[in-house]
Amino acid sequence: MGFRPLHDRVVVRRLDGEEKTKGGIIIPDTAKEKPSEGVIVSVGPGARDDNGKVTALDVKSGDRVLFGKWSGTEVKVDGEDLLIMKESDIMGVIEG
Repeated sequence: MGFRPLHDRVVVRRLDGEEKTKGGIIIPDTAKEKPSEGVIVSVGPGARDDNGKVTALDVKSGDRVLFGKWSGTEVKVDGEDLLIMKESDIMGVIEG
């Protein structure tokens, strides 16, 4: 990918949502909610504090993360739909 986020921003690829309910009902594309789970594609170098020191981010490429429903800005890079958001918009990393 030819895109590198700046400062404390990260690039996230949304993971596909469920296509069926637990009861087996198939959900059409128009009724699906956008998933709030994704994989980190790229991370910036980190935020600068008041003294100019760079603080590294807690997430890294490949981490599965949860983020808010309205977090980030949707962009299309190399034909792929991605999200750019600040690290503070990420609620947590899914481990295991």
